[in-house]
Amino acid sequence: MIRYALRCAKGHSFESWFQSSAAYDKQAKQKLVTCPLCGSAKVKKEIMSPRLASSRNPLPSRDPLPSPPPQAAESGSGGEERTPVAMVSPQERELRRKLKDLRDHLTRNADYVGQEFAEEARKMHYGETDRRSIYGEASPEEAKKLYEEGIEFHPLPVLPHEQN
Repeated sequence: MIRYALRCAKGHSFESWFQSSAAYDKQAKQKLVTCPLCGSAKVKKEIMSPRLASSRNPLPSRDPLPSPPPQAAESGSGGEERTPVAMVSPQERELRRKLKDLRDHLTRNADYVGQEFAEEARKMHYGETDRRSIYGEASPEEAKKLYEEGIEFHPLPVLPHEQN
């Protein structure tokens, strides 16, 4: 899943999740991506800086709510600020449900091997143990080595927060 910062023709900024950049392009072409404030389908991607984690600055386990851009913050009748949000299309809601079902099926029907994922995958690939469905964690370096050895694996789908 990819999160894009978006801006409509009237200058409203908002964010939304897409399965891929091609999914965004397809939805935008079909005028399915619209501004939640004015409904405009003239939407363009904005430049976003990548979110990188370091040992001194780890990524939070959950995304905090973004601060509203100055031009988008509006006072409501009670004086509270309003933040632009994007509505999820029925197609995107269905995709998220399918991803959740897939993830649930995989984790329910596979053995969790934790940090030993790469080692267990190698043992099965080279015939040292019986093949079975497993899931766990692997570092990017371990995943690259598995790929280079020709060991088939797939990342579990990453799901946006249930509140999104």
